[in-house]
Amino acid sequence: MKLITLKLEKNLLMQIDDITSVFGFSSRTEFIRNALRDKVEEYKLKQALIKLGKSKGAMKGRGFTDEEYEIAREKAFEEIAARFK
Repeated sequence: MKLITLKLEKNLLMQIDDITSVFGFSSRTEFIRNALRDKVEEYKLKQALIKLGKSKGAMKGRGFTDEEYEIAREKAFEEIAARFK
């Protein structure tokens, strides 16, 4: 594990302390790690959605109907959602 230094405004730190206490995190570090993991997963999902959107453009003109695209899109969303459960 690597050590990083993080500077936060007093108000934000107070909010983190409140959340840490209310939701049973053992420390600020645990809360911040958890928040960062959540944010990383959010960006991974956004990347997947961007790739999915680009794939629609790539599918045009290759014989895919809008209905076939929608079926593929729904399946992809289900697979992505399953990864985040």
